Amino acid sequence: MDTLAERILPEAKIHEMIALTPEGRDRVLLRLLYATGGRVSEICAVKWRHVQANGDSGQITLFGKGAKTHAVVLPMSIWNDLVAFRAGADDDAPVIVSRKGGGHLDRSQVLRIAKQAARRAGIRRKVSPHWFRHAHASHAMDRGAGIHPVCATLAHSSVAITGRYLHAKPTESSAKFLAV
Repeated sequence: MDTLAERILPEAKIHEMIALTPEGRDRVLLRLLYATGGRVSEICAVKWRHVQANGDSGQITLFGKGAKTHAVVLPMSIWNDLVAFRAGADDDAPVIVSRKGGGHLDRSQVLRIAKQAARRAGIRRKVSPHWFRHAHASHAMDRGAGIHPVCATLAHSSVAITGRYLHAKPTESSAKFLAV
């Protein structure tokens, strides 16, 4: 049974989760998860040398599953937040730092942060950080992004995988077009 549709939160709920998260590391983390569609392991591994200017904005290079490397152009608002958040950190320092020892944030901590954000937004389901990836794909296509850029951003191996999001939108159905 495919439960993908159950794991795609409405855009307003994603924004509420982010807005209700206190300024700082955790909010930057949630915004990066959503804006990049990155996997938790990709976001946790990012160092400042993987974040660079790109024209008017910036980009982040993610190293993912299957040894795939992909660069994601960031919206100006995220880029500005990252520039301010860096606060002089060294190029080899992690972007999202653990409060225990200053190394990379652990995946279990990202899960805790996502669950807390969901609770603050009144979401009772067992939200995981991967739901931000699902939301990225679905919301980008809802807003007119083509399947190929979404596929490239998520580093999917084929558009068939990305195409699952086209079929998972719980607000769309051909039944709405029938005279029943």
